[in-house]
Amino acid sequence: MENITLNVQGMSCGHCVNAVESSVGKLNGVEQVKVHLESGKVDVSFDNEKVTLSEIKETIDDQGYDVA
Repeated sequence: MENITLNVQGMSCGHCVNAVESSVGKLNGVEQVKVHLESGKVDVSFDNEKVTLSEIKETIDDQGYDVA
């Protein structure tokens, strides 16, 4: 398992949290997703043999948020 913290811009409410956590959480290989709305950070635990970091970032981007 790999753990990473991403800086995500554009999240401002509970809907944003749900959108990111549910979409990333559905990816095969993602163990855990936790959005920290106040700091604009997303913690992700994932198996890098099943899902890549770029796939995770693309999924967040597809929800309308900018991943730094």
